[in-house]
Amino acid sequence: MKVHVKLGMTALACAAALACGHAAWAGEAEAKKWVDSEFQPSSLAKDKQLAEMKWFMDAAAKLKAKGVTQISVVSETLTTHEYESKTLAKAFEEITGIKVNHDIIQEGDVVEKLQTSMQSGKSIYDGWISDSDLVGTHYRYGAILPLSDYMSGAGKEWTNPGLDVKDFIGTKFTTAPDGKLYQLPDQQFANLYWFRADWFARKDLQDKFKAKYGYDLGVPTNWSAYEDIANFFSNDVKELDGKKVYGHMDYGKKDPSLGWRFTDAWLSMAGAADKGLPNGMPVDEWGIRVGADKCTPEGASVARGGATNSPAAVYALTKYIDWMKKYAPPQAMGMTFSEAGPVPAQGQIAQQVFWYTAFTADMTKKGLPVVNADGSPKWRMAPSPYGPYWKQGMQNGYQDVGSWTFFKNTDPNRLAAAWLYAQFVTSKTVSLKKSLTGLTFIRDSDIHHEYLTKNAAQYGGLIEFYRSPARVAWTPTGTNVPDYPKLAQLWWKNVATAVTGEKTPQAAMDNLAEEMDQVMGRLQRAGMTNCAPGESPFFLASQSIY
Repeated sequence: MKVHVKLGMTALACAAALACGHAAWAGEAEAKKWVDSEFQPSSLAKDKQLAEMKWFMDAAAKLKAKGVTQISVVSETLTTHEYESKTLAKAFEEITGIKVNHDIIQEGDVVEKLQTSMQSGKSIYDGWISDSDLVGTHYRYGAILPLSDYMSGAGKEWTNPGLDVKDFIGTKFTTAPDGKLYQLPDQQFANLYWFRADWFARKDLQDKFKAKYGYDLGVPTNWSAYEDIANFFSNDVKELDGKKVYGHMDYGKKDPSLGWRFTDAWLSMAGAADKGLPNGMPVDEWGIRVGADKCTPEGASVARGGATNSPAAVYALTKYIDWMKKYAPPQAMGMTFSEAGPVPAQGQIAQQVFWYTAFTADMTKKGLPVVNADGSPKWRMAPSPYGPYWKQGMQNGYQDVGSWTFFKNTDPNRLAAAWLYAQFVTSKTVSLKKSLTGLTFIRDSDIHHEYLTKNAAQYGGLIEFYRSPARVAWTPTGTNVPDYPKLAQLWWKNVATAVTGEKTPQAAMDNLAEEMDQVMGRLQRAGMTNCAPGESPFFLASQSIY
């Protein structure tokens, strides 16, 4: 196979190189225009970029001969996807002649349309960028095409010989329990600790902090130190440069986004999951236990061997509420994720324990209170601190991996065209420029490119994080979750009862765990193609709700 790939790439390179004395090919002028004007820098030399573009053009010509002139794909609202929709779709059309309608909609709407397509048996779109959080769902229902099978079978003709799957840093997250790749990563971002490095470096603040707490002001490695720093800025410093400052930022409105504030590994950061990467095994960060086969979900409640209402999980919810009430701006309690996201850039927040690196591009814009005159950030990101139940070998935090996903029942020719587009927007020709636009890196070759070595300081620690071996401990939702949409909706509604004070954190998590067990019981009875939820040996059969 390796010999075949090497020969294929040599032929492609020859086709694009002037040294081979080739005749001009249709689309060459368009490809050269895009390579020269847009797709720089790249991990490939320009002749290799042109060779890759010629492969796409030749493959597309075969599909156009079969009647494919346009396709439709969808993704959530994100800077990276907007770049794909507005710029890369246009480039793909000019180079290949196939028009792409790349819809940008809210994340919740993507999930809803996915569910509709699964239930109807007909895919609304030819291709989807769906979070890898749903890989357990996709595997169990059997409606999604395993890409491993497609690339070696029906899709072999349409698979770029230069795709280099091993170069993608997130394929472990899109691989199901059967060992097959179900999704191709399109963009990735992590959830890390964010702080004002300029404030932390001030000697007057350092001296004041050490006098009170007895240790140096710096990046906290645990939640206790994080709380000290939050209290210090909110209640001791209080004001800087004539403005009120806060030691913490979060959001607490009863809204679907409150759910992923917790399902995005908050419980594992406290230490509620078992050891294991990419996710705890047998108990993951949702508190769901799987059986000895590492696939069959057995329960979420402590009574069923899970951890959703465990002491560590209750502690995670308790600290979330306490910190928000004590150290965050008063309006945080009534904010959603999208409303709270821009607040740190306004210059009054000292640190944030739960911060998505997807905000990096927007928070490095010149003119912001958190950006220096030379364009460098006043802030930095660092590995997330962990809670008292956390142990070495556990998941450290969350990473979002939006990935190309295809239904088995998609028209074969339109599927092939959508697969071409998916490979185009993740190709080595394009990926580095796309990564610099949205700062959502997917390829190891891009992360280690000399451009990023020279310009790492502009990205506030993002490049250092992705180059470090520690990045493997920040992972998406894993395969223990049998139906992401059905189970995710339970979280925000239950967490909200604790935020408002309607229930204690323990009561809220008890109810959540019970509801999760009930939903998994219904999933078992409804049947799934693979690894449906099953009985738990931790629960008496006479008490079983399954």
